[in-house]
Amino acid sequence: MKKLTCSAVALAGVITLPAMANSYIATNWMSPVHILNEQPYQKFAEEISETTNGKLSFEVYSSGSLVPAKTTMQGIRDGVAQLGVVYPGYTPSELPINNVLNDLVFTSSDALAAAIAYTDIGINNAMIREEWTENGGIFVGGYSTPVYNFICMDPIRSLNDARGKKIRTAGGAQTEWVNSLGGVPVSVPIADVYSGLSRGSIDCTLSDPTNLDKGNKLWEVAESVTTLPMGVVMGATYVMNPSFWQGLNEEQKNILLDHLASGVARTQVTYAADVDAALDGSRERGLEILSPNEDLTEALAEFQKSFIETLPQRAMEERGIEDPSSLIDEFIAKQEEWSARLDTVDRTDPDAIAQLIRAEIYDEVDLASFGY
Repeated sequence: MKKLTCSAVALAGVITLPAMANSYIATNWMSPVHILNEQPYQKFAEEISETTNGKLSFEVYSSGSLVPAKTTMQGIRDGVAQLGVVYPGYTPSELPINNVLNDLVFTSSDALAAAIAYTDIGINNAMIREEWTENGGIFVGGYSTPVYNFICMDPIRSLNDARGKKIRTAGGAQTEWVNSLGGVPVSVPIADVYSGLSRGSIDCTLSDPTNLDKGNKLWEVAESVTTLPMGVVMGATYVMNPSFWQGLNEEQKNILLDHLASGVARTQVTYAADVDAALDGSRERGLEILSPNEDLTEALAEFQKSFIETLPQRAMEERGIEDPSSLIDEFIAKQEEWSARLDTVDRTDPDAIAQLIRAEIYDEVDLASFGY
């Protein structure tokens, strides 16, 4: 079991490690200012170096400058980087079981609970651990995007409003959902959504609200947001190279896990704050921020229920895996457990959330066997 001896000390001041510095490489395919880079990588690298007086440090390669997104897993496996962010959706044939969970989270409405549940199950579920091991990595932390909403020109309040609308989706459950509404799913890159909305080639997009004011600046062209909670997208914030992990001593492993907990918590808290800022800013710019009518809410609930019921069979047929029913049930239960735990802390306090993650997940890791 992971000892607590380093946790409090590591965050309070500098840790004394062996004299020789250990510098490692982290890879991130997003820009340095993206939430999933700035919070869990840029700040992580600064803080772990400070904690260890430079004896344990990471050089972060951003924007895919070391390896691109789709080959990050391979780069970690081959030791090109010791740590990296991995989105399973880019490698569905290599990570089919992880992608079942990403199918499942179309039903999620709590991004923070989803991220920590994914971290929990990724570390503790043998099926998930084995899949990462087979691909040459060790999963040690996950992220969730904010909950997806409708961002539109003409507003969608009801089922009738959605009929015939050309709605950009990212595939999978999103496409099935839009079809069930009588909408027209459109597949275009997120970078083309701005021009699509402005030209009228699409009417709406399913997107997390941070795209309103960050990067894509959709609030410059969109006219409405419907806060219907249409799931999240998850990925691995942190995947480690096994040889790197196995080469660390116990003290270094403790310090690393402490800082990973901070990175996971800080990422999700920042995402949530940015959603609030995006919606507030959108209101100020004159966009309508709408709650869905009851018929739309009920239709989503019915679709999600049916989706969960049919997911195991479809996953076996389409992803070629064994029955994932137990994994699906476990993840749903984990989300509920984490939602309840998070009710005991301030969801805007990354330190409190990080401490909860440490206590419930990382402090329970058996350092003698984990990752071997």
